[in-house]
Amino acid sequence: MINPVHLQTLLEVVRRGSFAAAASSLGYTASAVSQQMSALERDAGVTLFRRSARSVQPTEAALVMSRHAAKVLTDIDALLAASARSDDGDSQELRLGIFPSLATYVLPRLLSSPEWPTLGINVHVSVGEPQQTIGDLRSGGALDVALVYQVGQSGLAWPHSLNRQWIGDDNFRVVLPRSWGIRPGSVMAADQLSDMPWIMHHPGTSDASVIERLFASCNLHPRVAVYSDDFNASLQLAGVGLGAALVPELALRNKPDNVVVLDVPEIRLARNIFALLINDARTARVEVFVDKLASILQEMTGTSSVDLRP
Repeated sequence: MINPVHLQTLLEVVRRGSFAAAASSLGYTASAVSQQMSALERDAGVTLFRRSARSVQPTEAALVMSRHAAKVLTDIDALLAASARSDDGDSQELRLGIFPSLATYVLPRLLSSPEWPTLGINVHVSVGEPQQTIGDLRSGGALDVALVYQVGQSGLAWPHSLNRQWIGDDNFRVVLPRSWGIRPGSVMAADQLSDMPWIMHHPGTSDASVIERLFASCNLHPRVAVYSDDFNASLQLAGVGLGAALVPELALRNKPDNVVVLDVPEIRLARNIFALLINDARTARVEVFVDKLASILQEMTGTSSVDLRP
């Protein structure tokens, strides 16, 4: 019988890339993590890691097991939440703060899923930008959980007393007007985009500063035609030919037909998405809610795979 605790540790080792990093994240010693992984290998009858003096490398069996383990652990949490619900007969109220694109494209998929009624959660939603929701997320405040994003090492901050859980990444993509005649999926160098008009964030915001530094590092100095902090507006304005834009993948769910998406290898940027929780609100049901939302997000954005470098 495979121990679910060992599966959770496996996920963390694969995600973090080493026994030591996983141990630090989970509150174990590196030796305890190594012992758990050895026990899991014995129970499963497969080799999960190639060990050397300086690193551990997951085998294909470890990668396959980790993909299935995430679902197994979520199902176990759902089972516990459903059992708790049947035991007390009451729904838990969850006051949720969430940013617009996650509320538009991800949350509705969870709320309309067959699993949602079994969670026993009565959710109250407040849609706003991260700065707003973090302000409401404090003991005795208006929210229990905030779903926020951070671009690079931007100025977004939250109290250390909050529990932070990464739930996925939303990668930015370069879009151009289709009328410019560049084929969808074309690979372009950043400096080829310098002479084009651009739709950019308003200057002075933390996201704008991160993007400006990234562009400067690529020797890309955009000629700004439009300032817009609304990605849907940026897509529509790009579609009518006003300029190129940098847009996260979630917003591309509403991509108009008159824009094309490019691959610009030098421009690699993502919104790192986190759930911030007040510890008093961390129940089995809330944990399941966050895990299921993370699964949907990662399925939509392709961020369920992890960086396996040691």
